[in-house]
Amino acid sequence: MDLGFTLIAEAYDPAEIVEQAVRAEEAGFDFVEVSDHFHPWVSEHEHSGFAFSMLAAIAARTSSIRLATGVTCPFIRYHPAIVAQAAATTAILSGGRFTLGVGAGERLNEHVVGAGWPAVTTRHEMLREALEIIRLLWSGGYHSYDGKHLRLEDARVFDLPDKAPEIAVAAGGESAAELAAELGDALFATEPKAELISAYEKAGGRGPKYAEVPLAWAPSEDEGAESARRLFRFGVTGWKVQAELPNPVNFDAATALVTADHLREQFGCGPDVGRHLEVARQYMDAGYDRLALINDGPDVDGFFDFFTKELQPELRTM
Repeated sequence: MDLGFTLIAEAYDPAEIVEQAVRAEEAGFDFVEVSDHFHPWVSEHEHSGFAFSMLAAIAARTSSIRLATGVTCPFIRYHPAIVAQAAATTAILSGGRFTLGVGAGERLNEHVVGAGWPAVTTRHEMLREALEIIRLLWSGGYHSYDGKHLRLEDARVFDLPDKAPEIAVAAGGESAAELAAELGDALFATEPKAELISAYEKAGGRGPKYAEVPLAWAPSEDEGAESARRLFRFGVTGWKVQAELPNPVNFDAATALVTADHLREQFGCGPDVGRHLEVARQYMDAGYDRLALINDGPDVDGFFDFFTKELQPELRTM
């Protein structure tokens, strides 16, 4: 079981994100993942730094902790050739510690370039083509690609790491889990769904299974639940909403009736290690073996201290 820390780039400025990654390494985490957004989710979020710049800075400030995007949409806002280059460079700068997490994206981030927002079936087709392009470019030499949606013309990534980064493919349904098995090296999920792992493994997937575990450490359960409501209420809307709304103001409207009690149902809130373990166990029991802990509580330093002294020793023995 590997334990990671989720760097919430929408809630903290880029310099603070880098410092949190340094503290995560000191606290004993195995990896960090950083969200790759152009816009934040809700109005309480006031940041959204460029993921690959932050990863480069983290690579320079750390020595052992692994790094990942959680996750990058490798088409529309980016062309997959740019993602292939960025990921290869990050892998080199980190000494091979980088994993490229990819997914089919959200309108929130991708609409900004004015290229439209395709239906989900089209986005999955585009994701497939993007992964094929990235794999081509990582194989070395010049390549062209003429797909249904994406094209590549006589391109080469000159700086490649000795070993290509792992690709973790985000899945909310079985078709995406099958794509993760076919073109990825790992599965990435945000819910404790055992059926995603079943679909992944049935399709031949044998790699790691990442999942984000929602926690909100605070001195009291009420403080933790309220902080989670402020920072993560968008998460209760589900992917059919999260993928479709264009701006934070829309998510504010969609979550106006979300209460702290709604978050309390999903999150480990407050100081009780037992509740945090209960939430994490759902993902472990479902079969996920790389847990990225989200802390949407109000005190990051307090969470790191809690993790080091109380949570980590218990999780490592489960």
